[in-house]
Amino acid sequence: MPIVVEQLQSFTAQDRQDLAKIYHDAPAELFVPFADAHALIENGLSEKTLIAARFNDRLLGAAQLIRDDRQWRLTHLCVRKATRRRGVAERLLREALKLADAAECQLRLQAFMSSPAACALATKLEVQLERLASTQIPKASA
Repeated sequence: MPIVVEQLQSFTAQDRQDLAKIYHDAPAELFVPFADAHALIENGLSEKTLIAARFNDRLLGAAQLIRDDRQWRLTHLCVRKATRRRGVAERLLREALKLADAAECQLRLQAFMSSPAACALATKLEVQLERLASTQIPKASA
């Protein structure tokens, strides 16, 4: 069964648990400007900005897709530790690229400087990378 990327417009209790597992081992800087993983998840669910990779009814990875007029940003990209290095982040980024292209928008990947994996992924897929210092705060659209 393939990995399916979806925009989380509706979600289950299991989805919430899976999201908590995805962000459980993430470095604290990934949650900026949110206080913690819970705040990031709740914001993403309430604002409907989360996209997620699903396999066999379980979420393996997630990110926030911030849609501005012409420029979209993929932020807070994270894959569950047990499923890393299996193409989940690449699948999420490829789907975000398709969505942005269909809307005639450009996509940027926002990631912290301490994430060489994000840099490699952006290079591989030829996506503009916005590297953030740990003191920078990604801003969601209003």
